[in-house]
Amino acid sequence: MLLIGSVLTGTAGAAQTVQLGTATPFAVLAATAVTDVPTSSITGDVGLSPAAGTNYAGLAQAEVTGSIYSTNGTGPAGNVNDPALLTTAKNDLTTAYVAAAAQPPTSTFAAGDNQLGGQTLTAGVYAFGHAATANITASSPLVLDGQGNANAVFVFQASSDLVTASDSVVQLVNGAQACHVFWQVGSSATLESGSTFVGTIMALTSATLDSGATVQGRVLARNGAVTLDANTITAPPACAVTTRTTTTTTTTAGTSSTTAPTSGTATTTAGSAGSTGSGSTTGSLVSTQGSTGTGTTSSPVVPLGSPHTGLGGASHSRDDTLLGLGTLALIGAAGTAALAGWRRREAADVTIPPTTP
Repeated sequence: MLLIGSVLTGTAGAAQTVQLGTATPFAVLAATAVTDVPTSSITGDVGLSPAAGTNYAGLAQAEVTGSIYSTNGTGPAGNVNDPALLTTAKNDLTTAYVAAAAQPPTSTFAAGDNQLGGQTLTAGVYAFGHAATANITASSPLVLDGQGNANAVFVFQASSDLVTASDSVVQLVNGAQACHVFWQVGSSATLESGSTFVGTIMALTSATLDSGATVQGRVLARNGAVTLDANTITAPPACAVTTRTTTTTTTTAGTSSTTAPTSGTATTTAGSAGSTGSGSTTGSLVSTQGSTGTGTTSSPVVPLGSPHTGLGGASHSRDDTLLGLGTLALIGAAGTAALAGWRRREAADVTIPPTTP
């Protein structure tokens, strides 16, 4: 038997955002009636279908920042007659409701009062059952933590009804967005007076907002009515999306060249590093490396490698070959010096006869 308030955690993939389609612009969408006790403030469109526009009651265009749609041109003054749009929006609502209900829960809260109040939840799919009084009470808020991820999605699945107590709070922190919070409700939703609520309510039957309740999201009812009482409802704008990109940097090594001038010291210039660097310096032995812009930077360096041998460069000669050549050069130099000394001694021993007058 499950204890009241316990949580069962299962393995499931990350929550997926729910696509509302043409229902996205609607702050309020109902099937049988939209009733309002003035004055409400609604940011977003309001729609009623398949019921006729005469089933609007108490709502005026002045309360709505958006359009009020009807199926037959009746209803509040200034309403827009667009039955095709309303039919499509209602169908998209049904599709979204089914998609939300189909997501496997990452956690399941047992039936009982205040299962969600006092919880701090990260992105995921959360299922919960009926509460005798309220799923969220005023004693402690439900906190939705985005953990710095603007793409964090929260999906709530109510097996029956959703009830928030008077002055209860749903709070977003750390980048969580109202546009990524969805409530799929198996029967009806009731937000009692003074409730502060976040997310899109998709109720199978009806939705009722008591006096002063506010919603940062949407109130959508598939088969029943939406009842308002001086409420504030703000349909969230399109979600700000955070993308994570990986940047790959490729560096191409430049070529090196050595130039021996007719006089003066040799100059070594390193080719450009990357694709756009350039630079050169003449004079004393220096090394110049191009940067990612145009410019030069020089610094003294010590020449590397063995002396030039005349055999195609020291880099092509083996160490034992160079040692042998050096030895032969020393022997040759010693022999030449010895021969020169011998000739000087021979010259000193020669006696020149006196000249006879």
